[in-house]
Amino acid sequence: MAGRDTLTKNQLRVLEKLEAATGPLSAYTLLDQLRDNGFRAPLQVYRALDGLMNAGFVHRLESMNAFVACSEPHDHSHRMIAFAICDKCGQVAEFSDEKVGKSLDAWVGSTGFAAKKAVIEFRGTCAACAAVAA
Repeated sequence: MAGRDTLTKNQLRVLEKLEAATGPLSAYTLLDQLRDNGFRAPLQVYRALDGLMNAGFVHRLESMNAFVACSEPHDHSHRMIAFAICDKCGQVAEFSDEKVGKSLDAWVGSTGFAAKKAVIEFRGTCAACAAVAA
């Protein structure tokens, strides 16, 4: 995987915003936050996000059409990633488990399907929000 020193200026700015965020950000939210840094068009943000995803620094949350910084950008040997997304506060926890990934590979592979990667999203309530509601 490439290091931060290989990222473009725009990629670094987008990554810094995602790392500082308390939850997932959409491309348009990123654009609004980066206007003072010379970002003028959604295409600039999407290009930066594509590069960051390809380099393993960022994940796209499909169900929200939003992006989060990878919690383990130094380790992308895992092919199965799961996210727990709190519907109340927006907190996102990232999980990866080699054993679970291998089990899912075997299960899907038994159908003849050749999976490249898996992203699983759990939606619900985090422990902090559940405690407040109790």
